[in-house]
Amino acid sequence: MATLTLRRIKKRYGPVETLKGIDLDLEDGEFLVLLGSSGCGKSTLLNIIAGLIEPSDGDVLIDGQSIVRVHPKNRNIAMVFQSYALYPNMTVARNLGFGLEMRGVAKAERQQAIEKVASVLQIDHLLDRKPAALSGGQRQRVAIGRAMVRDPKVFLFDEPLSNLDAKLRVEMRTELKKLHQRLGTTIVYVTHDQIEAMTLASRIAIMRDGVVQQFATPQEIYERPANLYIADFIGSPGMNFIHGELRRQDGRIGVMSKAGATGASFLPLAATGAAAVEAQIDRPVILGIRPETVTLADGGTESVPHLASFEAQVEVLEPTGADTLGTLRLGGDQITARLRPGDLQRAGGTARFAADMSRASLFDPETGLRIS
Repeated sequence: MATLTLRRIKKRYGPVETLKGIDLDLEDGEFLVLLGSSGCGKSTLLNIIAGLIEPSDGDVLIDGQSIVRVHPKNRNIAMVFQSYALYPNMTVARNLGFGLEMRGVAKAERQQAIEKVASVLQIDHLLDRKPAALSGGQRQRVAIGRAMVRDPKVFLFDEPLSNLDAKLRVEMRTELKKLHQRLGTTIVYVTHDQIEAMTLASRIAIMRDGVVQQFATPQEIYERPANLYIADFIGSPGMNFIHGELRRQDGRIGVMSKAGATGASFLPLAATGAAAVEAQIDRPVILGIRPETVTLADGGTESVPHLASFEAQVEVLEPTGADTLGTLRLGGDQITARLRPGDLQRAGGTARFAADMSRASLFDPETGLRIS
């Protein structure tokens, strides 16, 4: 295991700056996911850690020692690529041990390492097969095993599950999680899939245009997104955004939505008093609420302090089995509610709903930043 530190990492290609000063600190055994859409710089950053690309500025340290000018083969880092990159003419056993063979490791030691890794990955019955005789998931296990036999300080994964079908991706996510729990090795994992990031990571670095937007645990990012981009990017369906003004009404501070077919609604905040919130009174704000925090209101809603009730038009109902997604019209905004099956029988008309404001987020519409 090892610590990994990135200090002010920048990368320029002529006048274009693809990484704009990345600072990250990983503790021993952390599982970091670099998450973002295509072109955000996550793969460039991974390749800088691997030594395949040199940074224009900044430093990369493993256990406090700089590795920027160290050759990739001497960094004690193992990388698993998006393509399996297996040798088609070699058996699984030979693919697993080829790197050790090139390093001059004794045959008996190589064999012991191969058998150990194959057992952990449950591919010991495939050692005599060649890649053409393996499924996609089995090939990915071999690619991971080839990295594991080296017993590196840090594992790097570059979108390793993107070539697999949906069902196999779910299975391999579980296997990767189990593998990390067994090995406890520091991992840096690149993906554009937020579900992979949320399920695998101990911490996530969300990147956009070469900048880390937020670096935190999956739960913190989900519950307290730092800005509108993250709030919209994380979650399926994404966070609902209600545009309105922050008002003081009947001694409470809340968001007054824009008027629509059902009129304007006042949604009181669960906790107020912060200076940043007080400063926004009578100014435009954006209220963010997750779909699962919106429920059909019942008779006891008014007596629950952190629930804000409102009337909304029901435009669409989408049953998914475990729940039903309802598309609602609140003022001038369209929002989604994750309802229980059978809560509403048909779309059309209006109904009364309640939002859990203890889990709400407030954003500045000009900067897009979270209001504390």
